[in-house]
Amino acid sequence: MNNSKPQYKDFSQKISDWYLSDGRDGLPWRKNISPYRIWISEIMLQQTQVKTVIPFFKRFISTYPNLKAIASASEDEILALWSGLGFYRRAKNIYKTKEIIRSDFKNRFPRRFIDLIKLPGIGRSTAGAIMSIAYKQSYPILDANVKRVISRYKKVNLNKKNSIKKLWLLSDDLTPEEGIFNYTQGIMDLGATICQMKSADCINCPLNKTCKSAFKDLKINNKVREKRSYKKIHFTLAHSNERFLLFKKNRKSFWESLWVPYDHEFNDVNNYFPESTKRKIKNINHLLSHIELDITIEVIDYKNPFKIKTNMEHQWIRKDQIHNYGMPKPIKTIIENYG
Repeated sequence: MNNSKPQYKDFSQKISDWYLSDGRDGLPWRKNISPYRIWISEIMLQQTQVKTVIPFFKRFISTYPNLKAIASASEDEILALWSGLGFYRRAKNIYKTKEIIRSDFKNRFPRRFIDLIKLPGIGRSTAGAIMSIAYKQSYPILDANVKRVISRYKKVNLNKKNSIKKLWLLSDDLTPEEGIFNYTQGIMDLGATICQMKSADCINCPLNKTCKSAFKDLKINNKVREKRSYKKIHFTLAHSNERFLLFKKNRKSFWESLWVPYDHEFNDVNNYFPESTKRKIKNINHLLSHIELDITIEVIDYKNPFKIKTNMEHQWIRKDQIHNYGMPKPIKTIIENYG
């Protein structure tokens, strides 16, 4: 909990008032608010833009509207709904968390911050968002949008080592004890629509009279992004009668637990694929947040599916069933358009 300081009351009040008049009211997770819906939306919104999340959230909630509905879902089923959203560890954490809630909390969503923060994928900011939005209890948050608003308001240099610790202290001080719902929604919206990363609409910002960065050069607050690494991948995709041979990737790296073609780095298939003269080569460049992938996919056509000796989990999956499996977007696109 925080001890909101009186001198910051004007800060929180201006944000709350702005939210009531100019905040985003069309976001699907702001309807029928529940701890479960806020949890799913907050996990999806980690490192992902709102416009990208909206269709995924709607589809996810349509399939699993509450804890009771998701209780028996498998990890594969959750990953299948997540396909294309990226950062798949988030989906794996949703699976782990719902299992813990089912076993340790009798399938009731935890109501205490101390319980929430222990769950997989729920850090301090996500737990704070659930507490303040769903339960209307005063807890600070520090997602990317809030971090940007506060760092500019107080002119905190994000390139310094202690910047995050300082921002958490400031967020705690700035968070009001009352009216937490409007404030939390408001400061997130302010960062998303007014105080944006590449530019700031200071003229229409409710904090422009007291913000230390208002109408000034904002470069000091633009943290330098790390350069993406580069990786080449060579896949072999066997195809027969509208079925594709796919392997479940269990290594702890990108695309963990997703279904992919045979990767020549696997090195644990004990025999080569049968000979075939029908081959097609496809090349794809695919960007992840931290890595650029140069993907070569060799698609080999076979008259009939065949068995392969391997300890890896694998299946011949029908083309019309690929949406039931967690699969990287470029792989799914290749399969959908093949033929």
